[in-house]
Amino acid sequence: MDKKISEKVINRLTLYHCILQDFISKGNEYISSKQIATLLKIDDSQVRKDINLLNNSGKSRVGYIVKELKKSIETNLGFAKTKKAYIIGAGNLGMALAKYDNFTSYGLNIISMFDNDKSKIGGEINNKKILDIKDLPKFTKEHGVEIAILTVPGQYAQETADYIVKSNIKYIWNFTPTVLDVPEDIQVWNENLMGNFLQFTYNI
Repeated sequence: MDKKISEKVINRLTLYHCILQDFISKGNEYISSKQIATLLKIDDSQVRKDINLLNNSGKSRVGYIVKELKKSIETNLGFAKTKKAYIIGAGNLGMALAKYDNFTSYGLNIISMFDNDKSKIGGEINNKKILDIKDLPKFTKEHGVEIAILTVPGQYAQETADYIVKSNIKYIWNFTPTVLDVPEDIQVWNENLMGNFLQFTYNI
């Protein structure tokens, strides 16, 4: 697809994908934009507009073929292309992410974890070995990994990010509460857990 998909549309499409997976598990062959909109409490026209970006047309009075729409989302968002990643930081959050198996459904293959805690190095979480952070450059080169999922404590985030950059990793998925200072050619996606929580609870 030639069109650039915005972050907001990508977020909605991934939610549509979850709904489609549920429909498939229940044996439903078709789904309407209204059904999706009702589940997500958004406008029906927005759902149709998003799906039109995928060049996927539904059938009048029937809706979209669930399996075809699911495949269309996967193709356009690049699920089929596997991306390899490391988790940097084997604390509670890092371990929780390592145990989450659904990443593979979206094309993310977490190969292993890295930490500097000698009591954790050599261990294994969900078939992912915990390796010494000192070996990150070597393993990055050997396996061609370009994504680091950063889950270290905030006070160590910047120095760890600096080391990640030196290890020739180009993309950082940042779960720390720290705004990272990185070179312009390094892409950072900040997973603002507390910000999302505060947006959710603001009017409570």
